[in-house]
This record gives sequence, structure tokens and C-alpha cells, in this order.
Amino acid sequence: MHETGHRNPASGIETSSLKTTGTVHYNLPEARLYEEAIRRGEARLSAHGALVAKTGQHTGRSPKDKFIVRDADTEDAVWWDNNGAISRAQFETLHEDFRRHADGCDLFVQDLVGGADPENALPTRVVTEYAWHSLFIRNLLIRPAHDALSRFVPKMTVIDLPSFHADPARHGCRGETVIAMDLSRMIVLIGGTSYAGEMKKSVFTALNHILPPRGVMPMHCSANMGPEGDVAVFFGLSGTGKTTLSADSARTLIGDDEHGWGREGIFNFEGGCYAKTIRLSAEAEPEIFSTTRRFGTVLENVVLDEARVPDFDDDSLTENARAAYPLHFIPNASGTGRAGQPKNVIMLTADAFGVMPPIARLTPAQAMYHFLSGYTAKVAGTEKGVKEPEATFSTCFGAPFMPRHPSAYGNLLRDLIAEHGVDCWLVNTGWTGGAYGTGKRMPIQVTRTLLAAALDGSLGEAEFRTDATFGFAVPVAVPGVDSAILDPRTTWSDKAAYDDQARRLVGMFIDNFEKFEPHVDADVLNASPLARQAAE
Repeated sequence: MHETGHRNPASGIETSSLKTTGTVHYNLPEARLYEEAIRRGEARLSAHGALVAKTGQHTGRSPKDKFIVRDADTEDAVWWDNNGAISRAQFETLHEDFRRHADGCDLFVQDLVGGADPENALPTRVVTEYAWHSLFIRNLLIRPAHDALSRFVPKMTVIDLPSFHADPARHGCRGETVIAMDLSRMIVLIGGTSYAGEMKKSVFTALNHILPPRGVMPMHCSANMGPEGDVAVFFGLSGTGKTTLSADSARTLIGDDEHGWGREGIFNFEGGCYAKTIRLSAEAEPEIFSTTRRFGTVLENVVLDEARVPDFDDDSLTENARAAYPLHFIPNASGTGRAGQPKNVIMLTADAFGVMPPIARLTPAQAMYHFLSGYTAKVAGTEKGVKEPEATFSTCFGAPFMPRHPSAYGNLLRDLIAEHGVDCWLVNTGWTGGAYGTGKRMPIQVTRTLLAAALDGSLGEAEFRTDATFGFAVPVAVPGVDSAILDPRTTWSDKAAYDDQARRLVGMFIDNFEKFEPHVDADVLNASPLARQAAE
């Protein structure tokens, strides 16, 4: 076996249960990984210096192919209604087959950290078959200082071999794609997919399992901080504006996707960002756009024209095209990934039914209700077979990454909100004046103005009304915003149609929340939409 790069002398590839007759590359820097990826035909160079790779048939995560080992440690800790299970024996067979497959391969190793808080950090070794995957995860997780690598000891190992194809009969999975997690020994095996996001989401899932018993809340959210140190947390599913709205030139970006909330405040899980690039423009998102023209950025499933200039309007490969870049590529990014206790929590939804107001203030119980609901909506054209708005409920705004029962996270969130006196807001970045196809998308400037007022505290002084449908508090007037847009019913020409749509959406909320009712307190049950009786 031949080795290159820098590592802990006592922590070679064999400590990760692997061996190979090929070359093992440890902690290669960007230029070396570029050379290897291009030499191997894994990726191309863009006109502006980014590394551009395609992921083939998998252009997104494969949540139905993700499994957790069901054993004595996880039996009562994991929410099995939401997580696939494999046996210890099936995992051991899969692990041994991964070992055999790796023997003879060149392998790339990155020793990295998940979690900027030293008390809750998860040192992680990521072993990949592809050089571009090694650069991707080097961008997305936190890099130890070079001299710390000689002392690095991983607590978790991720092995990513896209050319490995699982056997359902042998390994207990669904097909050739598999993401198998042993949370007792902290080993992750990824095979049959080239989508790089599976690696970082596996680390997120592990932290979601480890942190709650410590009283630390893991969150699928972005976070930023104002000039006075006021911290804001943004929850939201894909397409709701989580990355866009947190990338504010007037505020320091802590991170764009995954954080913990603990005793000392907020801390980023990552060392980078994984931003969607479809229809990205320099005018609308200048900070993110500039990263796509940097050496070191990985562009995933982005189409290049003949001059190798990215065409961000071309969705022929996928709507889920992405850029993966280190956090310091954003000019106003935090250098530590840590901040104090949050002052505001924002929950983002893209309501394609046109029912939700552009902003509403939530009580702690309402915040838990909407956090457990995790509502947004798909619209026609975003997925095959979607012909009209379709409600999507992803509990905790990240159900695929939540190994524990949602109530474990919801109770933590409610307690932290109450302990630190946090203001909570529900923000609709979806439709106004009607549902998708009739109304129009909420103007981004309206959203930014309302958010600015919430974050600087001025919105808290406004006059509020109680929303007749959902029972939360909605401002009556906000400087710089047309008051009509604050009351969604008034923006509909057909008020009866609005009422019907509102009852329909409330019914979806109620039906979705039934599974949580045995696990929440009476105050959370009472935070259910006030139109419940009308929906029954």
C-alpha cells in the first residue's frame, strides 16, 4: 500500500477497518484534489476555476435507502416509524463487503470535525473513492489545523464508495443504493450513489442522535448575527429561502444549514455551505454567486456552456444543482462558527396555498406546534406528478435526519425558547393573492423588510391582530410594507375561495399532527389552528 499526505502516525487506514493495494491519500489540499479529480475524469474545470462534477442518476438524497442498525443501544432511542432498520448481522455483512470492495481502490481520506463547539465536536474520518468527494467534504466540515492532524483520533468513520452496489437479499436494503449507519460504533457506509450530500447529512444525523441527551438542540437551520451580537436562527425546508435570507451583508453568517443550540449558545456543525444554484444570479444573491467563481468551490450538477461558463438557468440535469464552498468564501462569515444565545427564531414556509400571512409572531407552544409540523408546499413542475399545490410536512424541518422521536427535539426547543426569552416568528415566502397559479410569489423585498423589523425589535412594538385561521399574532401595519399584504384574506378577490382554501389547509395540519398528540402537552395541543372546529 502506498500513502501520500499527512496524518496521525498511529491512525492509518487500517484503523478504519480498511486495507488496499492502491494508494491512500490523506488530507490532500485543494490543488492536489483538483489534479486527482481531473486526471481520473471525475470532474471538469469551470471557466472561473470551480471544480464541476455530475452525480449521475442520484441528484439528491435517497432517504428511503438510509438504514440504522437496530440493536440494544438504539432499540428504545430511535424513532423507528421514521427510520429504516437493519440488523447487526446485515450491517456486518455489508461492512465486510465494503472492505473487500475497497481493497485495490485508491482511497482519499479527510480527517475533519462536525461541530464548532469543542465540548460537542465530533471528530470524523471520511474515506472516499472519488477525489471530488474528498474536496466536497473538506469544504463542508470543519478542518483541524494542520499540526492537529498528527494527533487526530476520529470518533466517527464515514466510508463512501459509489461504485459499490448493495444486494437487498444479502444486506437487508431496498436496492443497489445504501446508506447504513451504526450509531453504536459510529460507522457509516454509503454505496451506490454519487450524490455527495449523503456524507454531510450522515454526520448531521449522528449529531442529532448524540446531542439531545446532553441538553443540546441539533437544528436543520441557518443562523446569523447582527452588529450588536443579536443571533437569529432560520428553520426551513428546501425552497423556503433559508440560505438566501440568512446571507445578509449587514449580518455575520454563522452557517447556512446545520447548528446546535447549547449552554453557551449557537454553534455551526459545518465549515462550509451547500447552496442551491438553480437560477442563481449576481443581482439577487451576490455573496453566493461570487463563490461559484472561486477556486476551491465544487459545483454539483451545474451545466456548463461551450466556454465552460456555468448556466444556472439550465435545469436539464436537476433543479437541485448545488455549490459547495468553505464558509470563509462568504465575506461576512463568522471565523469561529459560534455565537451567543439567539434573540429570534424564524420558521420559514413557502405556502403555495396563499393562506399564511407574510409574518406572524408565535408563542412558545405555537412555535413547538409549527416546529413539529414542519410545513411547506410543493408546486406544479417541481416534482413529477405534482399538478397542483401539495402540502409537505417534514417534522422539525428535517425529518430524514432525525433519528430520535420529534418530541425530543420539540421539547428541547420549547424549553430553550422559554429559558432565553426568544421571540419566534413564522414567515411565509410562498404565495399571496391566491394559491399557486392564481396568486403571485411573496415579494422578496417584503420578506426582507419584515425580517429586518423582526430582528431589530421594532416589529415587536407594532399593533397585532389574532389570525382567525391559525390563532397566531399578525402585525396590522409595518413601515415600508403595504398593509393589505399582511392580511392574506384581503388579497384574494374571492373571499369564499380563501375561506375554503384555509379550511383545507387547516385540515391537513390537524391530520398531520395526530401522530404527535400523545407526545405533547396540553398547551401545544391548544396551539392547533383555531379553525379546527370548522375543519371537522
